[in-house]
Amino acid sequence: MGVFDRTDHLKDAGHEQVVFCQDPASGLRAIIAIYSTALGPALGGTRFYPYVDEAAALTDVLALSKAMAYKAACSGVDLGGGKAVILGDPATMKTEALLRSYGRMVESLGGRYYTACDVGTYVQDMDVIARESRFVTGRSPEHGGAGDSAVLTAFGVFQSMRAAAQVAFGAPSLAGRSVAVEGVGKVGFHLVEHLVEDGASVVVADVNPVAVERAVALGARAVGVEELPVLDVDVYAPCALGGSLSDELMGRLRARVVCGAANNQLAHPGIEKVLADNGVLYAPDYVANAGGLIQVADEIEGFSFERAKAKASRIFDTTLEVFRLADAEGVPPAVAADRLAERRMSDVGRLRTILLP
Repeated sequence: MGVFDRTDHLKDAGHEQVVFCQDPASGLRAIIAIYSTALGPALGGTRFYPYVDEAAALTDVLALSKAMAYKAACSGVDLGGGKAVILGDPATMKTEALLRSYGRMVESLGGRYYTACDVGTYVQDMDVIARESRFVTGRSPEHGGAGDSAVLTAFGVFQSMRAAAQVAFGAPSLAGRSVAVEGVGKVGFHLVEHLVEDGASVVVADVNPVAVERAVALGARAVGVEELPVLDVDVYAPCALGGSLSDELMGRLRARVVCGAANNQLAHPGIEKVLADNGVLYAPDYVANAGGLIQVADEIEGFSFERAKAKASRIFDTTLEVFRLADAEGVPPAVAADRLAERRMSDVGRLRTILLP
């Protein structure tokens, strides 16, 4: 029995709302998860992915929506956290009818959830979804949107890395430092640009040889995917799939700092303590990669790249605050980031219980 028929295991998830959507005519099957609206409407991308089963899709959307809530809270935007997944292979199933049907599902939530791009969806898809819903961000510039969020995602990671460098090495710069970037797709490529410009020595790896060639053209050096995480470098930047910080890697990791764009970098709870015990400074992923969220969130006000970039630059200060709190409370930075997010959701969210005329 699939989760569309049985959802009693959701009772302990902690989410405000989980919506199962289907439209047999277009083939749409989607799940929209809203973790929190304490700070404002939930914002999070739509992932179009061929999950092995419905349970896997539900597990993913629950974890991703919670992470979005914490990311929004730490980044200082007045938004909650949500996420959506569309079950299926976008290469064969994505149609105008399916996307527009999904848009009507988003619209039916009345603004409790704003969607944006994620794995398997692009700005052009958001333009189609927006034909049926007002609650869409990450649209193309031609339609007044912010466009590709990879630009400010990479910029934010670079700011977080600068903050980590200040704590670990005594200066907010990567000049003269060695940085290993794992995954040089859209975000990783832009991160390499920032690092090279700052004077870092950059080594890269990616399963896509074309992506590697583009990074090498910027001045980076290429190594194999298996070799990169265990190189003797100052900074390891995971910018590919999640779960890269695993038990197996902990015994071989030689970097002094870990700071990257990938989501859910910790393979399981407890890895954050191992990193701290090993003397590795970890910049929590949802703090570092919040630039993309900030970019699409700014679109709700009427997008200004300069304003969004100014907000994303504050990731430097947020990262320093996480490190300060970690030291003050004697906890790993990942725990400190969670506490920072939870306190803001509680303190600011409490104001919503005060009735206004």
